[in-house]
Amino acid sequence: MNPLRILLADDHILVRAGIHSLLAQLPGIVVVAEANDGREALKLAATHKPDLAVLDIAMPVLNGLETTTRLRKQFPAMRIIMLSMHGSEEYVHQAFRAGADGYLLKKSAVAELEAAISAVRAGSKYLSPVLAQHVSLKNLSPAQASKSPLERLTPRQREILQLIAESRTTKEIASELGLSAKTVEFHRAELMKRLNLRDIPALVRFAMQSGLTHPEG
Repeated sequence: MNPLRILLADDHILVRAGIHSLLAQLPGIVVVAEANDGREALKLAATHKPDLAVLDIAMPVLNGLETTTRLRKQFPAMRIIMLSMHGSEEYVHQAFRAGADGYLLKKSAVAELEAAISAVRAGSKYLSPVLAQHVSLKNLSPAQASKSPLERLTPRQREILQLIAESRTTKEIASELGLSAKTVEFHRAELMKRLNLRDIPALVRFAMQSGLTHPEG
């Protein structure tokens, strides 16, 4: 059997190194690329065509949820496991609605990481047992789930919202995304209109509450 080729994305270098080390101990697995953020993960996925992506849910520039949504559209056959410090039902639901195949807590044991990889490789869904006690995976497909306010935004709007929440200036966002400052200002105004919010602090609070970005990894 050919080795399972994995893309690993986490902005914490030491955490990523630790996960890489754990993966290296598992038979039939090779890490073909590592990314610091979601945008880099998308580029590396296009270059290396991995079989499986292991993504941190909280990454700068482009978070794991948005990265998962885009990977699912671009590479339908790729399997995706989300890593997170957060075990809330809402985070789990968002991850699976975005297209994740597995959701694993970062504090999980090595054996659980192996179990998750085996499950998603076989085409099954995987949820950490400690979460499965209080989180249901029923009716979580994008087609079945009712869209949250965040999910009703366009991918570009979610991307700009995350950068705003990361305290990027209009000029910095424009440079990061290859847009004009006026275009960024237009999207910011549309965000406030669609979300019925009046100022930047309110946008930041919404982003945090929605799991689009948060201070911890």
